[in-house]
Amino acid sequence: MKELLPEIDRWRANGDRVAIATVVATRRTSPRPVGSKLAVSESGELAGSVSGGCVEGDVYLAAQDVLAGGAPRLITYGITDDMALGIGLSCGGEIDVFVESLE
Repeated sequence: MKELLPEIDRWRANGDRVAIATVVATRRTSPRPVGSKLAVSESGELAGSVSGGCVEGDVYLAAQDVLAGGAPRLITYGITDDMALGIGLSCGGEIDVFVESLE
């Protein structure tokens, strides 16, 4: 989280609210470990990473919804081993990401 603080401080100084997405669990393989964070500003800027891939886009949308007044949420993303093999990955995995507003 420390590496995200300069960006978060800048966003807040500009009047933006901020949402934080955190990897809270992983099963099998995952691109980022538990504790990885993605910060999303109300104006749409990003800092950090929870997946290093396509998951970020959906997490961004969830963060924007939370900032618009939606409830914090736990989201599970995953791919089965069979699906992974079909697209050229060595194995599948799952991550759970918790998205909340930073107060």
